[in-house]
Amino acid sequence: MKTKPKNKKPSVAPGNKEFLEAKASKEEVKKGNHTKVTTLSYDEVDPS
Repeated sequence: MKTKPKNKKPSVAPGNKEFLEAKASKEEVKKGNHTKVTTLSYDEVDPS
């Protein structure tokens, strides 16, 4: 099992959707160098 480095600071600015939406290459997946990203958003429709 790989150990993750401690105290790692974010390397991406919030809101950089292009970076987060990019698919991992086959090589990155093979090396385990990828992260699952979940996007949360509010439904801003007025309640009726």
